[in-house]
Amino acid sequence: MKNFIIILITLFSFASFSQTKISGKVVNKKNQPMPGVNVFIDGTYDGALTNEKGEFSFETDAEGNQILKFTFNGFLDVTEDIVVAAYVHRVFTLFQDMNTIDTVVISAGTIKAGDNSKVTALKPLDIVTTAGSSGDIVAALETMPGVNAVGESGRLFVRGGEAGETQTYVDGIRVAQPYGATPNNTPTRGRFSPFLFKGITFSTGGYSAEYGDALSSVLLLNTVDEPVQNQTDISIMTVGAGIGKSKKWKNSSITFNTSYTNLKPYYLLAPQSLDWNKAPESVAGETVFRTKIKGGLLKIYAAFDTSSMNLNQKDINFTDKFRFGLTNNNLYFNSVYKGNLATALQLQTGFSLGYGNNKIGINADKLNNYERALHYKLKLRKTFSNQFKLNVGGEFFHTNFDENYQAVSQNRFDYGYQNHTIALFSEAEVFLSKDLAFNVGLRSSNATIVDEFTFEPRLSVAYKIANKSQISLAYGSFYQTANPDYLKFTTKLAYENTNHYIFNYLYNNDGKMFRAEAYFKDYNHLVKFDMNVSSYSSNFNNNGLGYAKGIDLFWRDNKTISGLDYWITYSFIDSERDYRNYEKQVTPSFIANHNFSIVTKYWVDKLKSQIGLTYNFNSGRPYDNPNETEFMNQRTKSFNNFSLGWSYLLSQQKILYLSVSNLLGANNVFGYQYANSPDATGTFQRQAITQPASRFFFIGFFWTISDNKKTNQLEQL
Repeated sequence: MKNFIIILITLFSFASFSQTKISGKVVNKKNQPMPGVNVFIDGTYDGALTNEKGEFSFETDAEGNQILKFTFNGFLDVTEDIVVAAYVHRVFTLFQDMNTIDTVVISAGTIKAGDNSKVTALKPLDIVTTAGSSGDIVAALETMPGVNAVGESGRLFVRGGEAGETQTYVDGIRVAQPYGATPNNTPTRGRFSPFLFKGITFSTGGYSAEYGDALSSVLLLNTVDEPVQNQTDISIMTVGAGIGKSKKWKNSSITFNTSYTNLKPYYLLAPQSLDWNKAPESVAGETVFRTKIKGGLLKIYAAFDTSSMNLNQKDINFTDKFRFGLTNNNLYFNSVYKGNLATALQLQTGFSLGYGNNKIGINADKLNNYERALHYKLKLRKTFSNQFKLNVGGEFFHTNFDENYQAVSQNRFDYGYQNHTIALFSEAEVFLSKDLAFNVGLRSSNATIVDEFTFEPRLSVAYKIANKSQISLAYGSFYQTANPDYLKFTTKLAYENTNHYIFNYLYNNDGKMFRAEAYFKDYNHLVKFDMNVSSYSSNFNNNGLGYAKGIDLFWRDNKTISGLDYWITYSFIDSERDYRNYEKQVTPSFIANHNFSIVTKYWVDKLKSQIGLTYNFNSGRPYDNPNETEFMNQRTKSFNNFSLGWSYLLSQQKILYLSVSNLLGANNVFGYQYANSPDATGTFQRQAITQPASRFFFIGFFWTISDNKKTNQLEQL
């Protein structure tokens, strides 16, 4: 027994003598001690927490080469290669992790829709769950602050800018023709189905130096990187039918959807104010193929649509209606690769091809146009540290637009333009701390139709003023070539220009978000012409100017009441322009000074239903009455639209959906067309520009077939 005790004591003594003491101190970049840091030998249980002085000390029986690791919430992990026997007391520095949820983010002028965004105002599927949007991305964005709803257009009008001042991108590559074609004063829709996109960034101003040729805003659509599962979606609707499919393999996947729309059966049940000879009919489809290549992801996206319609339209200048026919064909293709060239060096490159053709008949006259567009882009992103990242890149745009007009018994008139644009951009992302960050960028481009390089500085700063609150500032100079409607008649036009100044306050706390933003924009070198409408005989110049200033408010809450998700927006805008054929600087006809929206979605468990309600209000818009002396001196009555959406779960994967836009049948007037000359009494007669119908009804059946036998399209309706 005595010998056994001696052996134990010997072994214990040997173990004690074989242990090595590891000690040191942990500080932050300001050399302040950091208590509570976890310090340990990787792969062992040997370690300790730092005390209030940032000091640590522990013993280990590990030997040889080891990894000493430091972890602390909100800070980057630090690893240090050590030789245990040679280790000496030392000081270690930890740096804040700038990717944590509580890090300040640049939010001025930007509204994001994405599950992984720290400043998400919308979820991706909110685009289609908004009552009254009918699955249209643009219609849903009209409930966002800063957007003027222009009912007779259906396009994006942002903070005093026309629709052509907003550019649309898919996976960072520009779309030349983002909207469908329609007759004059008849609203269109965006060409893209929201089902293929994982997130949306909508910049109402002050956007990155990566994007250009847009005076007002950019709309960025990002396709899904990988579908969750194999899935088939079937839709049968009052306006047509559709089918979608997602298929996954080990390193690749494909998703597609296609739809057929024919409004003739619907118009028989719901009479329209328009006199249709042929109701709108279209076939459309989209697909995304994805495959992993050498540490990166290649995406190939393609979309097509073809549509036709024919109607008799009334014009106040003629006794009889004129016959208007339209056939549109559109194809868009892009391919994008994103991957790592080396450690901390990322490459993103891609190109797009766009083709659009409109064949228009006006009585016996014919108008045809063709647009071919190419965009190539290359961007490198270098991460120098957690606090400094640099983006540099370049891009090339090509546009070829041809139009011809053939009047009865006259020679055909051909016109159009070509343009090549090269652009270079660079932008640095700097995090001075978790509470202070800024982006500084510069863009320069040259368009052959202008032959002049632009100088476009961009700057944005964000500062965290409290745990859940921050402020942001943004400034940017933006240039854009003239509208194609003018360039097709003359290429002797300079760039149009604007400067953005934005102040943003953001509060974001677990399902509750409040945004307040004030902005000012000045416009220079806007295009003017000397006729009622632009034509080949118009005299054009760049003497136009203007401004826009206002306040945007946004509140969203999906936590206070169980099952209820809602947001409220209000925008005030004061804007004036002297452009087009305006006599002086006045508020443009598409501007409503006050814009208000409330969107609600509520799940009723007993009814197995999701009920959505949307209310939109816009104050009256100005219009010019030639019977009055003062130019643009009158306003329409206010716009009101109350819409309902009801999704009923027939079974786990089958849904019946009902939607009614303008439920109360408000008679909204968007403006007036006046006669070109007065009648015998000296009065200019007019006709109102109104909605095609007082209400729009939609009923659809949606069936999902998926691997998990649970997924449905409820959140997409």
